[in-house]
Amino acid sequence: MSLTPLESLTACGTRLWLDSVDPELIRENRALGATGATSNPIIIAGLLRSGRFDDRLQSLMSSGLNDQDAAWEMTNQLVSEAQTVFRDVWESTQGDDGYVSFELDPLLEDVTCPLSIEERTEKYVTDGVKWAKGQPNRMIKVPATEAGLAALEELVAQDVSINVTLIFTQRQYEAARDAVWRGAQRRASLDHFKSVYSIFVSRVDVYTTQHVPELSDKTQGLVGIVNAQRIFLENRQFWDDKNLPLRQEMIFASTGTKNPSDPVDKYVAALAGADIQTNPPGTNAAVQQRARRTFEPLVDRLPPDEVLSEIDRLVDFEHLEQTLMSEGLQKFADPQQSLIALMAEKRRTFRVAS
Repeated sequence: MSLTPLESLTACGTRLWLDSVDPELIRENRALGATGATSNPIIIAGLLRSGRFDDRLQSLMSSGLNDQDAAWEMTNQLVSEAQTVFRDVWESTQGDDGYVSFELDPLLEDVTCPLSIEERTEKYVTDGVKWAKGQPNRMIKVPATEAGLAALEELVAQDVSINVTLIFTQRQYEAARDAVWRGAQRRASLDHFKSVYSIFVSRVDVYTTQHVPELSDKTQGLVGIVNAQRIFLENRQFWDDKNLPLRQEMIFASTGTKNPSDPVDKYVAALAGADIQTNPPGTNAAVQQRARRTFEPLVDRLPPDEVLSEIDRLVDFEHLEQTLMSEGLQKFADPQQSLIALMAEKRRTFRVAS
């Protein structure tokens, strides 16, 4: 019997983590082969706006929680329920897979945040330790910002499993990896040390279309893939000689296509063969519908040297990082603000006193 497209993808070495903690989608994608999941403020806000969880929200608010605490407790519940679905994976792989990511407060990076870098770093550490406690297959998601990077060593030293998110460049990846490794070396044991590094892919190609139009036709649309491949290869080389019981891996994020003319599996196919892809539910569904589609390992196959040289010559990765980080942080801060506002609306609907 032939493999389905997603079965072919996982058979060639890729593991799928769903980019959602929607309980229905979690169950559906677990059946399709997903072995973990991620969450973020956009996902949580969408779920709570749906009305499906109003009974729970009303109960939390009636118990005395304020709007912000109710939102965080609902996030905790949704992530915990997803963790339960993937707990068997975590157990069978002895902690190498089966995680669900819990993202820390994106408002720490909002332009209106009054805290200093040092205060933000401290907040990342205290919140990360708090939300990780008693959650063995939960990863704490921290952004690769100045404050987030500064928090990584201490978080890892305190036995927190880490997902470093919003990585766009080699500089960010290396800063994150080195901080994580310093923290790991402070642990009493490395038996449960697990970290992943989320490199965002398709947003890079949106950037080059807008900011580097002089790229040739053969190179435009490949920068996100090449960037991810190069960081993947560096990551594999760095950890190869550490002899760790668990893999320290890349997550290929932002794998949904942004260009309508691109095939839906453009990034899925190009990065197939190793580590983890956090595909949006719609991407997984579209890939699964492509009858007789098979995948092969391509993640370590770079394009010709002339393409690589053109990218190195024309793409300003410092400007790329600054631009995409600013956009990315706002894309998560705005939904968090909306989520808090939604809680106030729900409270009025429920007629629960604040």
